[in-house]
Amino acid sequence: MTTIRLPTAQPPGTVLGAAPQVAENADAYRATGGYDGATDPEELLAHLAASGLRGRGGAGFPAAVKLRSVRGRGGSPVVVANGEEGEPGSAKDRWLLRARPHLVLDGLARAAAVTGAVRGFVYLSDPAAGESVRRALAEHPPPLPVEVVETGHTYVAGEETAVVRRIDGGPALPTAKPPRPFERGVGGAPTLVSNVETLARIALTATRPDLRRAIARSTLVTLSGGGPPAPVLTEVPYGIPLRTLAARYGTPDAAGALMGGLFGGLVDARGLDLPLEPAALTAAGTALGCGAIHFLAPGGCPVTTAADAAAHLAAESARQCGVCVSGTAAVGKALHGLAAGTAGPDTADSLLRWSQGLTGRGACGLLDAAAGIAGSLLRSFPGLVRSHLAAPCPVCADATPEDGRRRLTVAVPGVASPFTAAPDTPVPALKGTP
Repeated sequence: MTTIRLPTAQPPGTVLGAAPQVAENADAYRATGGYDGATDPEELLAHLAASGLRGRGGAGFPAAVKLRSVRGRGGSPVVVANGEEGEPGSAKDRWLLRARPHLVLDGLARAAAVTGAVRGFVYLSDPAAGESVRRALAEHPPPLPVEVVETGHTYVAGEETAVVRRIDGGPALPTAKPPRPFERGVGGAPTLVSNVETLARIALTATRPDLRRAIARSTLVTLSGGGPPAPVLTEVPYGIPLRTLAARYGTPDAAGALMGGLFGGLVDARGLDLPLEPAALTAAGTALGCGAIHFLAPGGCPVTTAADAAAHLAAESARQCGVCVSGTAAVGKALHGLAAGTAGPDTADSLLRWSQGLTGRGACGLLDAAAGIAGSLLRSFPGLVRSHLAAPCPVCADATPEDGRRRLTVAVPGVASPFTAAPDTPVPALKGTP
């Protein structure tokens, strides 16, 4: 089974910590200043706003604004550490909960102090992460009651309204908006649903005042690709070129990348000159999302990758919105036709229409991701689309098994294709874990 690679010792003040290979207990966390730096909640909020820290769950919303939106609602707020990674290829949140649960819980407690929350939850689907968090809660009980809620792993289970619905005892499926959780969340209370990496960076902002800007300007990324190197989880500064990451990962001649899990769509080789900067990526029509970047191997075919990704999204639809069910199925069928050499002459026009017309019409971001995959393929690889319409692609034919089922080439490490199973063990065993 393939597991991710982790870097060796990192500088102080990083989310990866000094010993990424070791599961950190309460004593080790306190030895680095954890649970210290009793920053006044108002002061911490000001520091978060000044540093410009944004959420690391995918949307990139300003952390200070999100905290204020819950703080100003009154009542008895709730805080949730969201560690359910629905985007394929991402391992950062599960690693954090397994290896540095105290950093996440410290951030959760500080977010509770800022918002006035009276209870908290850690929401996850990885059993090993759940055991790690429960052990951390026993080692260092937080200043508010915190409960671990486990869910099944699906693409939509980590969407914030699905999180609230599951914690309230329902299925982990998105609900219509408004209201959003900050208005009416768990038990009807104003609720902060925050990604676990975001909470980790909130804790570091409080405990490492000398590194606040660096904390806000770095991020965890999970790098994978079609070649021999095992996927790697690493921490990098904003602004580093994607091409530099490709070379560091071991694919300097990558043909492009699938960005943000599935949400950022495809970029071609020229797109690898883009900096890893949220604003620059958005302006270029892509996104960092959850920080999962899958480099396209030279000699492979991006049409196969697009078809596999769309097939996964169609299978993962919550089947609550008719437009999502029909839209993802249509995109998936069209891309499958391109890869299989059976697409009709109007396929490209249909994909363009869907890429422009489906966005924003579902209850969650899954339909947007499918539309984005289609649009990015047309935008980044127009010549390949035309050639697939003219004749079958031998590369795609080789990637299609005898049963004709599409096989995902961007599966989470340790998960067999076809990409329908939940992640098994996306991070290696950590030292110090029973």
